[in-house]
Amino acid sequence: MTSENRPTLHDATRGRVLFGGDYNPEQWPEETWHEDVRLMRDASVTSVTLGVFSWSKLEPTPGAREFGWLDRLMDLMHDNGIGVVLATPTSSPPPWLGRLHPDTLPRTEDGRTEWWGGRQHFSHSSATYRRYAAAITEDLAARYGTHPALTLWHINNEYCTYDYGDEAAAAFRRWLRDRYGTLDALNTAWGTAFWSQGYDTWDGVLPPRTPHYLSNPTQVLDFRRFTSDMLLECYTAERDIVARHTPHIPVTTNFMPLFFGVDAWRWAGEEDVVSVDLYPDPRDPLGPQHGALVQDLTRSQARGPWMLMEQAAGAVDWRPVNHPKPRGMNRLWSLQAVARGADAVCYFQWRQSRQGAEKFHSGMVGHAGERGRTYQETRQLGADLARIGPETAGGGVRADIAVLHDWHAWWASSQPGRLSDRVDHPVVLHAWHRALWEADLTTDFAHPEHDLSGYRLVVVPQLYLLTDAAIDNLLAYVRGGGTLVSGFLTGVADEDDRVRAGGMDARLRELFGIRTLHEWWPLEQGETVACDGFTGTLWSEEIEADEDTVDETIPYKGGELDGLPAVLRTGRAWYLSTLPEPEALRALLARIAAGAGVRPVLDGLPADVEAVRRGELLFLLHHGCEPVTVEVPGTHTDLLTGTTVTDTLTLGRYGAAVLRP
Repeated sequence: MTSENRPTLHDATRGRVLFGGDYNPEQWPEETWHEDVRLMRDASVTSVTLGVFSWSKLEPTPGAREFGWLDRLMDLMHDNGIGVVLATPTSSPPPWLGRLHPDTLPRTEDGRTEWWGGRQHFSHSSATYRRYAAAITEDLAARYGTHPALTLWHINNEYCTYDYGDEAAAAFRRWLRDRYGTLDALNTAWGTAFWSQGYDTWDGVLPPRTPHYLSNPTQVLDFRRFTSDMLLECYTAERDIVARHTPHIPVTTNFMPLFFGVDAWRWAGEEDVVSVDLYPDPRDPLGPQHGALVQDLTRSQARGPWMLMEQAAGAVDWRPVNHPKPRGMNRLWSLQAVARGADAVCYFQWRQSRQGAEKFHSGMVGHAGERGRTYQETRQLGADLARIGPETAGGGVRADIAVLHDWHAWWASSQPGRLSDRVDHPVVLHAWHRALWEADLTTDFAHPEHDLSGYRLVVVPQLYLLTDAAIDNLLAYVRGGGTLVSGFLTGVADEDDRVRAGGMDARLRELFGIRTLHEWWPLEQGETVACDGFTGTLWSEEIEADEDTVDETIPYKGGELDGLPAVLRTGRAWYLSTLPEPEALRALLARIAAGAGVRPVLDGLPADVEAVRRGELLFLLHHGCEPVTVEVPGTHTDLLTGTTVTDTLTLGRYGAAVLRP
């Protein structure tokens, strides 16, 4: 079946915003199931995910099948009008698989085996693991493919394993042969002339196991590419099985937000539904901005509506100190996800576990039970989503700005042997997205080789590695009338992590008006650089501008770089050789956006209020505790309350409104 004919999230939502979460009833006596269903119906739950961690329950011994309990659950859900996202249980193999087949267990860089007793203990390259995973997936699809409760397939869970063992090494060599063809090409790409690393036989090529000193950077980069591809092979193998049985049922697997280990742009193209797990820290004042970034990225990967597969109803259990969400925050952050394109709002998990490693991770029904605040807020949110869903589901989010992000650039820039360990790709990405978010400017994300012609402004926080195709794409975008603004350390290396002549690609230097990039000047912890009108942080560069082409500069003031440009503009192309402090970056990007014809969603918003348009609806989200008044010209209906709003609206603590003109 071609991608154009594959089902979509709409086939599962059917004009609603799905609401529910992971349900693990195998942890509870069967009499609890009926109590759960009563509470689910009372909370307007429309969807549950079953079977994520049930492999040992479904297959207690090799080849055995215990489906009776799942049969009863599927029927129970259907009888109560609750759809099922049925998971393949392959992220957590049963102990017998590792005991009988040690080749299925992954090995670390230094050769240690990762044993059963937790989860994700599988080798992505193991033929034995793949065979057993395919068999249980085949039987699940055959048994439940026609069940009326089935709405969506969920493959595995949070793909994230690495493996440096012998079977992975053999697969790595096959992957490299496909990529390079010959050893000469591999030696050239990896720069093996450095440190006498030249390979004379494929058998000598290994994963980047623990070295005496630094590993070959391009070898590490290729191993990250290989790992992403091997995990993707595991996903597509199971996806193809369920799709063969149920071509009308969409398939997904859940991303972790900004996870380092997989190229999510490539993965998203293999999914019918793009979904993500999202756990901002409730004590972090920038928690809602982190949520917005992940939501914008996921919506962009989905190219439309997406699924919030997991979030926490309260506290998590993996931070040094795990705080609950204050009253009202869970509802607010869930509505933020809907505002930014989610058509499903789900949790890990339905009922909080009483045993196991995550017994202090919250559930929609917490240890306090039905009377607890967490469940009562779950009920309110379910009612809210039921009210707004019919007018929200399927709606698009318009953005005139694209933020560029690429996993390969991130992988290449995050290795030892760099100029500064303080330059962390996600930190820089968050800083630039924060500036746009606080300026009330809605953003998409895009890969640097995507079609950018539909955007008025393209923002490159940092892309250390850029392919020739990506550079040509950026040049064509600016020639076509677009405005481009780039941060430091962009275009330094090619796809093999080979530093480009001049320290930055010559085409980019010409675009930005840089005659010579003399030196990089990274900044120490707490060190800043003075610039004309603002303070720079994290990084600075000794740049000589091409005075014949540059239209505008903002110079450094004092120190080694006195008078040299901190910011350059040539035509519609801007380059920032430092990271301005947050207020200055926000002001500069807002100025550039305005010059490109991009306006905020709503002018004059109070602090802590976020505005997002989804279709014709205006979402107003208040991330503060003190009441605020928002000016909203005209007359609207608040879908959450059914009241009429004319010109102004007051939002209380963590308040929200969904306004229809």
